[in-house]
Amino acid sequence: MLVAPTHMPPTKSSVPFYRSTFFLVLLAACLGVMVGMLWPDTGRSLKPLGDAFVKLIKMIIAPIIFCTVTHGVAALGDLRKLGRIGGKTILYFEVVSTFALILGLVVVNVLQPGAGFNINPGALNTDAIKPYLERSHAANGADFWWNLIPTSFFAPVIAGDLLPTLVVAVLTALAISAMGEAGRPLLRGLELGSQVFFGVMNLIIKFAPLGVFGAMAYTVGSFGFSSLHHLALLLGGFYLTSALFVFLVLGTVARAYGFSLWRLLGYLREEWTLVLGTSSSETALPGLMAKLHGLGCSRTTVGLVIPTGYSFNLDGTNIYLAMAAVFLAQATNTPLDLPHQITLLLVAMLTSKGASGVTGAGFVALAGTLAAVPAIPVESLALLVGIDRFMSQGRSLTNLVGNAVATVVISRSEKELSAAALNHALTAPPPAVSPAAAPADDLAASPAVTK
Repeated sequence: MLVAPTHMPPTKSSVPFYRSTFFLVLLAACLGVMVGMLWPDTGRSLKPLGDAFVKLIKMIIAPIIFCTVTHGVAALGDLRKLGRIGGKTILYFEVVSTFALILGLVVVNVLQPGAGFNINPGALNTDAIKPYLERSHAANGADFWWNLIPTSFFAPVIAGDLLPTLVVAVLTALAISAMGEAGRPLLRGLELGSQVFFGVMNLIIKFAPLGVFGAMAYTVGSFGFSSLHHLALLLGGFYLTSALFVFLVLGTVARAYGFSLWRLLGYLREEWTLVLGTSSSETALPGLMAKLHGLGCSRTTVGLVIPTGYSFNLDGTNIYLAMAAVFLAQATNTPLDLPHQITLLLVAMLTSKGASGVTGAGFVALAGTLAAVPAIPVESLALLVGIDRFMSQGRSLTNLVGNAVATVVISRSEKELSAAALNHALTAPPPAVSPAAAPADDLAASPAVTK
């Protein structure tokens, strides 16, 4: 006989600060920077550490998404609510992402970071950007929508493609829900499977400091800070714009829904330090889902908003696309009047949907944007190769915060948690990366849970 657990508030953590994931990851990042600066060759040789950690994380994401979403949607048992959450999510994403694009265009036109560079695109070495140009075709037009339909049921889970996995999970959940009583064992199996996959994640996350150390040592050892010379204004402008977006736009949204953005950032400190170290927002996805669960957001909301947001709500990528494209036009003395920039904005709204939070995906989306707006010479992308890794960190971090805020906003709009309960949870120590107990009403709604 299964009894739905009550949703207990987080208790005071007994782990000393110096042994916390946050501190160890931050320390590893600092040590990585030092190694990269002092011994660049050694730093470059440590690249496999960061790559291996990211691959381990990506290995487990799709199974977690499948189990979480399938269980959450099947337990919901209300297709109208499912449609309502999905509609709210897409509307929110499009509105907020458009704000990000517009803000990026405004700042880059004010700062004019590319003015006076007088770059001749024909003289640039484009060998380094050829792989990105080839991959950019997958981030464009009808291909993106067509690829939402997987070639087989298990293909997206095996390949780690989030949106096709989400499609398969929702279809599976609807089928299980239609089975009624016969679907109870399947839901229980999914719940146990989720616990297994989160258990694997707990093991992987122990190697986070090692992965961050390798990633930071490689980044600084390969590119250093000297590569920022003439591009420092663009880099600084991008981080300034991202900060303005996070604290002004997302901060205002958070206040409107009764919670503090600063408290949410503190609650997610392990996740954003991990993203900062690895330059990939996907490395923090399982922990982000678990912690949003711990706040009281339902399985259904977390399971739908987060995976969808990783393709539809990439605020940092949108800012990057707007600023980088106009910067390249300025640097190559390419005329780009207001109508052209509006066209660029509309194209970027489409091409950004193909970037999924993986390191370099924003660069691929930029290649796709320039291919669709031929006024800007695509060869000029070579200018950004040296600093893309540094900009990837800002993109990933902004994407993470944007998706976290979106999940809480949708959850609050569905009245899944009150402002008082939310703010209380934000001031308590966050849960570890685990299949944190869902709110009691969430589990009690499941046909797999009986008393």
